[in-house]
Amino acid sequence: MGRIPAVSFAPIRQKMKRAGLDDLLIRSFEHYYAQLAAGATGYIPGTGARPPSDIADSAAATGFHDEGLDALNRLVVVKLNGGLGATMGLHGPRSLLMVKDGLRFLDIIVRHVLHLRRKMRARLPLIFMNSYSTQEATRQALGAYPQLAECGAGALPLTFLQNKVPKIWQETLQPVEWHQDPSKEWCPPGHGDIYLTLHMSSLLRKMLSLGYEYMFVSNADNLGATVDTDILGYFAARNLPFLMEVTDRTAADRKGGHLAQSSDGRLLLREIAQCPPEEIEQFQDIDRYRLFNTNNLWIHLPSLRELLQKRDGFLDLPMIVNSKPVDPSCPDSPPVFQLETAVGLAISAFDGAQAIQVSRDRFLPVKRCNDLLALRSDAFELSRQQCVGLDPRRGRGPFPGGAPLVELDDRFYQFIDQIEERFPHGPPSLIRCRSISVTGPYTFGASVTVEGDVTLSNGTDAPVLIPDGATLSG
Repeated sequence: MGRIPAVSFAPIRQKMKRAGLDDLLIRSFEHYYAQLAAGATGYIPGTGARPPSDIADSAAATGFHDEGLDALNRLVVVKLNGGLGATMGLHGPRSLLMVKDGLRFLDIIVRHVLHLRRKMRARLPLIFMNSYSTQEATRQALGAYPQLAECGAGALPLTFLQNKVPKIWQETLQPVEWHQDPSKEWCPPGHGDIYLTLHMSSLLRKMLSLGYEYMFVSNADNLGATVDTDILGYFAARNLPFLMEVTDRTAADRKGGHLAQSSDGRLLLREIAQCPPEEIEQFQDIDRYRLFNTNNLWIHLPSLRELLQKRDGFLDLPMIVNSKPVDPSCPDSPPVFQLETAVGLAISAFDGAQAIQVSRDRFLPVKRCNDLLALRSDAFELSRQQCVGLDPRRGRGPFPGGAPLVELDDRFYQFIDQIEERFPHGPPSLIRCRSISVTGPYTFGASVTVEGDVTLSNGTDAPVLIPDGATLSG
């Protein structure tokens, strides 16, 4: 993108002031807008993002269990919950999607935290960071759990609201006016906004005043992101300011953010929107960049406060320029820029920040219906500790190891209502499945079993029925 001359921030400032937004947020957005107007793309070339070295393995944390138990009463759990499930055909928070044994993401998260409180006798507050799109529905859902305000954790809110910023017309770099639906003029500034929001809301100050020292941040749609006292103990005992959990990158993670290292040795996170277009193939090379960001982050709150104070309230994270249609439901609507940051980008802001490599069971995201079908199946189970994980039989005897790989044709299985229609009796048994690939429309009967590697291909638009009790193999 070339520089657009004589562009002015004044109309954007006026729009944000009319919306009652805080001066600090406006100054922060002006900082990123100036970069955009100067032609910045937010790209981080491969020459400045080499593969990292000397990353600790989670086995290094196993000796720190006692330190983790000691630190548990000083930990706050924050779930990033700003996302709607629009790509899956949802109109509300993805965290309110039914996922296992009749429970939603939110239910399982809450029940796990309540279990830990009872077992460990810790305060352990649980807080959801919401966007304007998810705040009200999430607050209503949390009303079913009045006990969340017990154990001394009630001094902190159950939710807080992240900021909103204007979308920018790509053609003119001016603020979007979209009279068809004025709500489409605004967007969340990415989950990297958490740091500015904690500062502006005084929530960080309140956490510290109540004796909390550590914060565990993770995505609400990743049920693998449970509180691990070994990792907490490792983080606390080594006096780290910031710790990112990373895991082996697979072909499914080619487009996800990977861990890298700058020329001065500082760790950094590079998202695909920050990769120059001519380097996309190198970015997606999982052998070169083999470590994937799980977005499970451990943050030392006093270090965060000190850094925010030094930087006038915002961390100046690397900018992500996202190109979108102004109305996501209408791909042909005019293009806009959304200026965002990601929470994991802060790894390059903290002196002494580190990463730790964890197993894939710490990363169970649900971004597509493929992920949801696998998680709902019998290949995963919900434990008495309210943790979701692979059935322990996986990898033993005749059972394949790891999670089953599910690939469904987006034409027929992209949206939740299509999944409910195609799998009216629930998912097939995948406990013995290594992979299943489905092309074309199929309707699955009750008690269908999938074994090994299975490929189904229907070249017509007429659904093929898989009968009740069928076993698919090979």
